[in-house]
Amino acid sequence: MERLDGGTVIPDRMRGGVVALGNFDGFHLGHQAVAGRAIARAQAAGSPALVATFDPHPVRYFKPDTPPFRLTTLDQRERLFGAAGADAMPVFGFDAALAGLTAEEFVADMLVRNLGVAGVVTGHDFTFGKGRGGNVDVLRALGEEHGFSVETVGAVTVDGAPVSSSRIRDLLIAGNPRGAAALLTRPFAIEGKVQHGDKVGRTIGYPTANIDLGNYLRPAYGIYAVRGRMRDGRVLDGAANIGVRPSFEPPKELLEVYFFDLDEDLYGQMIEVELIDYIRPEAKFDDLQALVAQMDADCQMARTILRQ
Repeated sequence: MERLDGGTVIPDRMRGGVVALGNFDGFHLGHQAVAGRAIARAQAAGSPALVATFDPHPVRYFKPDTPPFRLTTLDQRERLFGAAGADAMPVFGFDAALAGLTAEEFVADMLVRNLGVAGVVTGHDFTFGKGRGGNVDVLRALGEEHGFSVETVGAVTVDGAPVSSSRIRDLLIAGNPRGAAALLTRPFAIEGKVQHGDKVGRTIGYPTANIDLGNYLRPAYGIYAVRGRMRDGRVLDGAANIGVRPSFEPPKELLEVYFFDLDEDLYGQMIEVELIDYIRPEAKFDDLQALVAQMDADCQMARTILRQ
């Protein structure tokens, strides 16, 4: 699996392939259907299978003040695409130059010149080009002109409604990580480097690994049962707080994870924390004794959830 710069001509070994074209933030069931079709077509033809993405997200470019909404980082998408069978992930850097390309220019410059595609697979509602001047009908016509095939994949529905990144975000904001996981086919996960904090947790018997939320969507603030995936392959059970720590001053937005039965310095390590279930909202406690008692109960609940 290779990460390629979609803004430049890619190596010959990756040209002539079939590309799944979209943003694919979250890589949910609907995205997997599009990518899966492109990968299957490429494998049948013996050609490279590409799954492309845009970074930053076009919304971030056009509306820079939008609150954080990402479901996956580029690193996470690269791993997910590779696990699905893709050979490469072309990344289109979304900047003023790309935003200014017409649909015709995007196809000629990015798909034909840079990627050398033989086929393109998109979702049925895919739009592209300056002012969203291109849709799947435009893409199909341009494919005929430039000699590549175009296929679209319809929406995937669950419980009678289309699977979408916005639907997943709504579930996470509502404190329903299990509902989100059903559409993602895996738990929503926040990945980051463990940083130094105030070290209050270790003084009350709950040392935490603190991770900045970065550009991730902010799920419902509160306590979660979680699993941490380490770079060395270990999987750790724990409980986490997402929020601003109302019992401490000053407020500081963080993901704070307490891993059960772990006595180890994690500073500087990259950890991917999966949100398994929501336990309760954040709360402010009058004293540390009340806070610790609640943390004891939260951890017992998290252990019970994770054993199931």
